[in-house]
Amino acid sequence: MFKKSNKTLLIMSMTFMTGQAMAQHHSEIKYPETKKIDVTDDYHGTKIADPYRWLEDDNSPETKAWVDAQNKVTQDYLSKISFRNDVKIRLEELLNYPKTSAPFKKGKYYYFYKNDGLQNQSVLYRCTTPGGPAEVFIDPNKLSAAGTTALGALSFSKDGKYAAYLIAKAGSDWQEGYVMDVATKQLLSDKLDWIKFSGISWKGDGFYYSRYDKPDEANKLSRKNEFHKVYFHKVGDTQEKDQLIFQDKEHPLRNAGLSVTEDERFLVLSLSEGTSGEEIRVWDLKNPAQKDFSVLIPGFKFEPAVIENNGDKLLVRTNHNAPNYKIVEIDPKHPEESNWKTIVAETPEALQSVGTGGGKLFLSYLKDASSYIVQYDLDGKNKRPVKLPGIGSAGGFGAEKNEKAFYYTYSSYVTPATVYKYDIATGKSTLFNKAEVKFNPDEYETKQVFFTSKDGTKVPMFLSGKKGFKLDGNNPVLIYGYGGFNIPQTPSFSVSNLYFMEQGGLYAVVCLRGGSEYGEAWHKAGMMEKKQNVFDDFIGAAEYLIKEKYTNPSRIAIRGGSNGGLLIGACMTQRPELFKVALPAVGVMDMLRFQKFTIGWAWATEYGSSDNAEQFKYLIKYSPLHNLKPGVSYPATMVLTADHDDRVVPAHSFKFAATLQADNAGPNPVLIRIDTQAGHGAGKPTSKVIDEAADIWSFTMYNLGMRK
Repeated sequence: MFKKSNKTLLIMSMTFMTGQAMAQHHSEIKYPETKKIDVTDDYHGTKIADPYRWLEDDNSPETKAWVDAQNKVTQDYLSKISFRNDVKIRLEELLNYPKTSAPFKKGKYYYFYKNDGLQNQSVLYRCTTPGGPAEVFIDPNKLSAAGTTALGALSFSKDGKYAAYLIAKAGSDWQEGYVMDVATKQLLSDKLDWIKFSGISWKGDGFYYSRYDKPDEANKLSRKNEFHKVYFHKVGDTQEKDQLIFQDKEHPLRNAGLSVTEDERFLVLSLSEGTSGEEIRVWDLKNPAQKDFSVLIPGFKFEPAVIENNGDKLLVRTNHNAPNYKIVEIDPKHPEESNWKTIVAETPEALQSVGTGGGKLFLSYLKDASSYIVQYDLDGKNKRPVKLPGIGSAGGFGAEKNEKAFYYTYSSYVTPATVYKYDIATGKSTLFNKAEVKFNPDEYETKQVFFTSKDGTKVPMFLSGKKGFKLDGNNPVLIYGYGGFNIPQTPSFSVSNLYFMEQGGLYAVVCLRGGSEYGEAWHKAGMMEKKQNVFDDFIGAAEYLIKEKYTNPSRIAIRGGSNGGLLIGACMTQRPELFKVALPAVGVMDMLRFQKFTIGWAWATEYGSSDNAEQFKYLIKYSPLHNLKPGVSYPATMVLTADHDDRVVPAHSFKFAATLQADNAGPNPVLIRIDTQAGHGAGKPTSKVIDEAADIWSFTMYNLGMRK
């Protein structure tokens, strides 16, 4: 455990190097030599060179040597920032508080996750009464010495006798499955491998899960995940005995997931050809005439999701003829659209998800990117809004049919996750658990502003910082965004971001097109050939903050990860003069080859593909790797990636960093930080989270010239 240190006082009085010293620091950087090879591809008659293609082989000795050399340069640079250790100390202090999830009931126990403060992974506990004495159920920290093994999906059998769970090692998307006897907490002999993009859904004495065949390590093409299959595993069997439930031999690039309704009557098979669009098939196990799945909703134009069954009918959330989504009731025996019954009609607010509990529906909407929850009966009657503490994000609305209450969490940019108990009959929320963080939330504020993007679209942005910051055009600002895959940016609490605010920084989150803040129309306005809208929105946010005297270009840092890493890469290449610091993390930087690695093919439904001549034309216009130009002065950049990222493979970041180091003509540093024994981000141990955050804020504050 970390003891509070009086070194914290040093942070409030630390000074930063002068501009002259900063320039001298930068000029001393000697980047590793990165060889170029003669590789050229022909894209529909356009020749594109790819001189750093060799960096795509992240297992080669050459690439590993390059990684080591780059990390040495980065760590040498960061080690010269005098206040770096003070940043880490304060981050540890801020993060060192108990963090507890909302309890959920399974069988005779309530389960919840808790991190005492600086534990690498949260521990799963159980108790018979919420808030009462608890015992450890699963401690992931004991699964690896470095805390790099994370607990994934967890599911209990209907009788509460067994728990099945997945674990991921070193941040990989590949997972292993295990089964535990709930009463004794003893692991059974069951061991499942090569699981990826899967849930766990029980039926009787076994469960359904999705996996790939074991990759052929000798065949590089095996890195491209193909032929996703659904299996049924019976407790006690070896994996070789698992029953193959579904495979599609004709469509190797489809993903498949299977769930079971709570009463175990319906099997629901969801098929996708990428990240947009699904087909739903069902199997009524009470219908003796049905011997296989039947199509409930053909794909793949819309985004349907089965919520639950209401007797022999199925409740479905869909955006079919409803861009903001609606709920319909469908009879599987007569699934034609003409027979659908609308249970809850589309509203001006975007319906994000639907939970069930106590025989009720809980609809989670977004109202200008903040949570708005409504309770309904299963037939869509008796509407009751759920009163939330304020403008923020709430989640966890769901329980089993026989439950009378459940627990949910609420948070905002300046409010840590707080747990409330919800009484289903009365609709009353009661405070259950409040986190105690070492800061005073009354000193901070969040406000929402709206600005006009390049094409006239009104875009929302959240601004968080200390109360009373001056509009003098000189505030240090970090702008964060994502803008894609139908994922919204809603208020959430982060100790790391709080640290930046504590130092006088303003944290801005832009609700870009490409997300789901305003439904499917908002999503589609930022995908495929309209992806440039996302970058225009982000650039527009920076221009707004400058125009309104919040800041100026020498005081702006920008940050994003994954699809957000693409965002940062595109914006810093399109408008390098607008930003001082760029932090692209695990980004999709090579828009011409992303589809050739692991699950990258699935993103073609969001981005398009260079294999298509028309789509190539717009991809090449914004692909970060291909829009770097020699002789341009780029922002101070620290590219972030990880050696075990098997989702957005590190080659994206490797090639982008190598090209940027070669092309950058200005005095700003270009570094790449390559984490080891880590992946795309999920399950990263607390120790690595702190180390990374300390490096990010040290680099950012140093290059923004922030002073105490």
